[in-house]
Amino acid sequence: MNAVPTPIEFQLRGEYIELDKLLKATGLAESGGQARMMISEGLVQVDGQTESRKTAKIRPGQQVRLGEQTIRIAPAA
Repeated sequence: MNAVPTPIEFQLRGEYIELDKLLKATGLAESGGQARMMISEGLVQVDGQTESRKTAKIRPGQQVRLGEQTIRIAPAA
């Protein structure tokens, strides 16, 4: 039985983070180029919807999903 990975809790430093930068910052993409490729291939969902905008602004309370991995966005402290 495969275990579902623990969600990543990502705390913003500002008002938002662009989607490609978020994937790189959380280590789900090795580079910005890889992150943009994953987004353009339709592998990334934001709040349950496939997101094709590479620089979509991700804000507190949103959830990003790549495969089995979920990232929860927390506001800046």
